Amino acid sequence: MTARLDLIGLVVVDMGRSLAFYRKLGFDLPPDAETEPHVEVTLPGGLRIAWDTVDTVRSFDPGWTAPAGGHRVALAFACDSAADVDATYRSLVDAGYVGHKEPWDAFWGQRYAIVLDPDGNSVDLFASLG
Repeated sequence: MTARLDLIGLVVVDMGRSLAFYRKLGFDLPPDAETEPHVEVTLPGGLRIAWDTVDTVRSFDPGWTAPAGGHRVALAFACDSAADVDATYRSLVDAGYVGHKEPWDAFWGQRYAIVLDPDGNSVDLFASLG
């Protein structure tokens, strides 16, 4: 038996704030989902992403606590160009989200930037410099 990645789950403090952030990154999320305890969408290619409130997670894992000391997982979003990395980063920061690292030309040949979603998850933006 071979396991395959099917779903990425995010635990959120404020469903509405989190969904608003990911809508700015192009996710097509149900318009009335802000008050739901669990939201899930299927991305092109079949991978799913889900958002669960802290209360939902604690309903089946009562001892759950948020990680401390930094992120453990990053979601990375490909942009069409280096200029698109800059524009997307600026759009998110201007909307009030936390910019973690402003866009830079990384030694591995990509324009790169990092923002934090409302729950502190690292969201990387990148595009090839070539």
